[in-house]
Amino acid sequence: MNNTWQGYNSSLFYDELLTSSGNPRTAARGMINFLQRLPEEEINERRSAAELAIRDMGISFTVYTEGGNIDRNWPFDIIPRTITAKEWSKISLGLQQRTRALNCFIDDIYNKQSILADQLIPADIVLESTNYKPQCRGVSPRYGAWAHICGSDLVRNSNGKFYVLEDNLRVPSGVSYMLENREITKRVLPELFENYSIQPVDDYPSKLYQTLASLSPRETRKPCIAVLTPGIYNSAYFEHAFLAQSMGAELVEGSDLHTGDDDCVYMRTVDGPVKVDVVYRRIDEDFIDPEVFRQESMLGVPGIMRAWKAGNVAIANAPGSGVADDKVIYAYVPDMIRYYLKQEPLVDSVKTYLCMIEKDREYVLSNLDKLVVKPANESGGYGIMVGPHASAQTRREFAALIENNPRNYIAQPTLSLSTAPTYIDHTVAPRHLDLRPFILQGKDTWVTPGGLTRVAMTKGSLVVNSSQGGGSKDTWIVEGN
Repeated sequence: MNNTWQGYNSSLFYDELLTSSGNPRTAARGMINFLQRLPEEEINERRSAAELAIRDMGISFTVYTEGGNIDRNWPFDIIPRTITAKEWSKISLGLQQRTRALNCFIDDIYNKQSILADQLIPADIVLESTNYKPQCRGVSPRYGAWAHICGSDLVRNSNGKFYVLEDNLRVPSGVSYMLENREITKRVLPELFENYSIQPVDDYPSKLYQTLASLSPRETRKPCIAVLTPGIYNSAYFEHAFLAQSMGAELVEGSDLHTGDDDCVYMRTVDGPVKVDVVYRRIDEDFIDPEVFRQESMLGVPGIMRAWKAGNVAIANAPGSGVADDKVIYAYVPDMIRYYLKQEPLVDSVKTYLCMIEKDREYVLSNLDKLVVKPANESGGYGIMVGPHASAQTRREFAALIENNPRNYIAQPTLSLSTAPTYIDHTVAPRHLDLRPFILQGKDTWVTPGGLTRVAMTKGSLVVNSSQGGGSKDTWIVEGN
């Protein structure tokens, strides 16, 4: 064993690749043995090769700061994460189940509202949510699917069991990095792909295309699909361009589209207007149509909501789908599965305390040093307080926030997130991580084999978001184990 692995402690948390006694898990055995035999100089050379590939491929993300926007190269760890295909098949079924229930919920609350009438969920939680859009009432998209692309974040606790931490149904991002992680790993560790049977992820663009094409209002062999981006200054612009190119779709900004008198959406081209069948929106719904939402928006397309309601264009994800993104709504997803599908959840959610409920609020305020507190509608790791790592002053500030607006906060136990070997500063050390698989729902439902593994690169940190200094690694779903 080379010195980079000396002192690695896999006994403090559930480790993805090594048992508590330090032996490789079955799915990781070949990879661990290979990496431990590599000379230290060669491991560092391969890490440097990965960084060079990231620069050459232009893989970047944008961090917004008070001083301006900073483009950074994608932070990547060369040691893959492995999960057995047998274990993943159960998770995949659970994610499909969850996404179907969430789509049933969204379709219900914009139409019959039966789940509210039956008082399974308090009506005010839904109807007063900032993400509930009354402008979407009475619409039922094709196949009853509103959130066509869902990113549900998974974590593994100290018992090694997967839990869903949250659902992302507005504009989930990160899938391009999942694909690029695989390409980089193939470049720097090609030997491992000769000896492992790893489920591929590179068919995601074709699966996404099939999902979007199934939504087309026109029966046409090749529908016109447009990826609507806010533009080059958006943090996920790399992904917008990547997916458009990979699918053979059009990459457009709001000014490239217009709505005709026939309530159809058209794309401006040098050869004249071209009818658009499906818009894969990568902008927040509040900016998508100044006629309906923010009047000052220059990012959207005036009249696109009229075209969508008329059934002349499909929008993925549909406007209004963000109502199920609310972290308060998250607490009710197991009940949704039982209500709509008449099934028990196949993947558990994390225990969640709703600060709007007096009993829960009292518990949270008395145990802020043990809990993670989250705002209901933030993303990217912003606005979160990790109680055990927070100062007394921060806990007091959050207590005031909760008391001032209890509806806006939930709390969850501080999980002992799983770790995985991560190559940092010329040594291998355990770092906490999560996993974001992507679930597609249109005519059919499909789950990525694995997903985007995000890593907290700072020792002891539980925050994995790239905007907060996190990194990423390739995720292998390994057959035959």
